[in-house]
Amino acid sequence: MKIDDITLTLFAWDGIPATQYGQHTGKFSGQSQLGLVTIRTDDGVEGNAFLGASSRGGHLDAHSLIDHLKPQLMGQNPLDRERLNREMHKRSRATTLRAIGAMDIALWDIAGKIANLPIHQLLGSARASLPAYASSPTLGSADAYVEEALSIKSAGWAAYKIHPPTEWKTDIAVCEAVRKAVGDDYTLMLDSTWAYDFPQALRVGQAIQEMGYYWYEDPLAEQDLYNYIKLRNLLEIPILATEYSPGGFLGYAPWILQQATDYLRGDVAVKGGITACVKAAHLAEGFGMNFEIHHGGNSLNNVANLHVSAAIANCEFFEVLLPDGAQKYGLIEDIVVDADGLVHVPMEPGLGAQIDFEMIKAKTLHTLT
Repeated sequence: MKIDDITLTLFAWDGIPATQYGQHTGKFSGQSQLGLVTIRTDDGVEGNAFLGASSRGGHLDAHSLIDHLKPQLMGQNPLDRERLNREMHKRSRATTLRAIGAMDIALWDIAGKIANLPIHQLLGSARASLPAYASSPTLGSADAYVEEALSIKSAGWAAYKIHPPTEWKTDIAVCEAVRKAVGDDYTLMLDSTWAYDFPQALRVGQAIQEMGYYWYEDPLAEQDLYNYIKLRNLLEIPILATEYSPGGFLGYAPWILQQATDYLRGDVAVKGGITACVKAAHLAEGFGMNFEIHHGGNSLNNVANLHVSAAIANCEFFEVLLPDGAQKYGLIEDIVVDADGLVHVPMEPGLGAQIDFEMIKAKTLHTLT
């Protein structure tokens, strides 16, 4: 079996509501582009992945995928995922982790279809479902966060995570209002999106620690290892960093060796696919750490994230980023949170997702070959 074709179809993502998650995203709305990556074999098996997000169109990574990664895979056995992953990483200066990740996901989709098994079973299933938490956008007032948190709690979700306005005094006030509204027993997290300097990060961390928040995510710049070490030594609340730490999978090592974070973080888009995330999760497990999986930026990435989450034991929650209109697109049936606050892993072969090929055909902007 050989790979005999790879295409990338860019299609329009319309109707994105005005959304922001922190200073790093700014406010985005309107239209973006997703890419449908299709890897075909000479036996007629196809693997798919999505490339892009509502805040970062797939066109930004599309040409490097076709120009630099496609030649690495053409004529190769699609089941040689580890070797092909290494070959793609040799081209990392000419492409991106997002492009490598999309190719890796499509290869896993092929493997599952050949084996007639869902990807999580190829990896070795640990569970069939896990609890979901709602991850807020940046909202305009403490009252707006309170309203959203109460709605999420009443729907039975496991937890609520705040993306705050990123001004440290305001952020503490928001966290206080939400904790008071939902009560002491409901699980809350704070993701400060790399917004603070060290004194601000310490003040916010001390405040939410007293409020019983579950984890403190990305308070400092993603490369600020020195101050993360200081911060972790002064706080008891678990720190969750490394979502965008430089270096992809290989970049985790200094964070572990220097004890700069309590948990590791990543997803199939920003770390380079299913292969990288599984390795990271097992690495974390070896040190008694969680590997909490970040939202994947698009619907099919989140299906891939869910397969990884179901195949490891050290990811406690599944992240659902709000609002849906800025995150869910391109599938006939997307991931849903049930009445018990759980998401369930697909049981069909490969990714097991129903891609809306008719919609993609109608909204196609360009096809790269």
